[in-house]
Amino acid sequence: MRETREKHAAHEEACPKFRVPELFGGIPDLLAFETTRNGGVSNGPYSSLNLGTNTADSPDRVRRNTELLFRDTGVDPSRTVRSVQVHGTKILHATSPGSLEGYDAFITGTENLFLLIATADCYPILLFDPINRAVAAIHAGWKGTAGRIAQKTVESMRQAFGTRPETLLAAIGTGISGPAYEVAGDVAEQFPVSCILPPVTQGAGPRLDLSAANRIQLEEAAVPSSSIECSPFCSFSESSSFFSHRRDHGVTGRMLSVIGLTEN
Repeated sequence: MRETREKHAAHEEACPKFRVPELFGGIPDLLAFETTRNGGVSNGPYSSLNLGTNTADSPDRVRRNTELLFRDTGVDPSRTVRSVQVHGTKILHATSPGSLEGYDAFITGTENLFLLIATADCYPILLFDPINRAVAAIHAGWKGTAGRIAQKTVESMRQAFGTRPETLLAAIGTGISGPAYEVAGDVAEQFPVSCILPPVTQGAGPRLDLSAANRIQLEEAAVPSSSIECSPFCSFSESSSFFSHRRDHGVTGRMLSVIGLTEN
């Protein structure tokens, strides 16, 4: 048992609670990161940093995990915005904290307001406008991506803050990678051919690269390719680091991606 605990501790030291996209590293007055599954108190399929409030995990453990994460990252728990996500394209211009329902993207120019997106295969996308000091957080599964939620969020930032896409920085976080994501033919038909991989075996469905699809949409919205970072990780294949709804047949936790402006 002691050896098992030591191995677990060594693994969690090597795989931290969260990672900051390189594109956002060192930017003053910006807090942005995505979590892994490590460093929390949950057990079983939710081990260990489950941050999903709509899972079957113990609510007390989810609350404790959230406290631990926010303590380590400096997020004020009274200044967060999150939603029960519905795989749609509804975007909220957030000006105050709250727990909502029906939104899959947030934008804000309000300081010390932290936007939260929960994922376990879908893609989190974080946007930062350094000129007008505004941020966005997007939940992009295949339905939201087919609905062009990333492009719609860029347009919402343009209307709300005067954001010019040419100046945006975008981080596409960790989700299920193309090689691991088999989809039905009618789903694949909604995406560019360049985002579709052939079936692994005869009779299997095509595979969809959602990260590439969202990158293409951001580029089509005039975000420079050099200003888009894509996570190299896969939530499905890297079970020691990430939760995956598909891999674990729905019985799993959630990661959080967070972005917010801190005070000058």
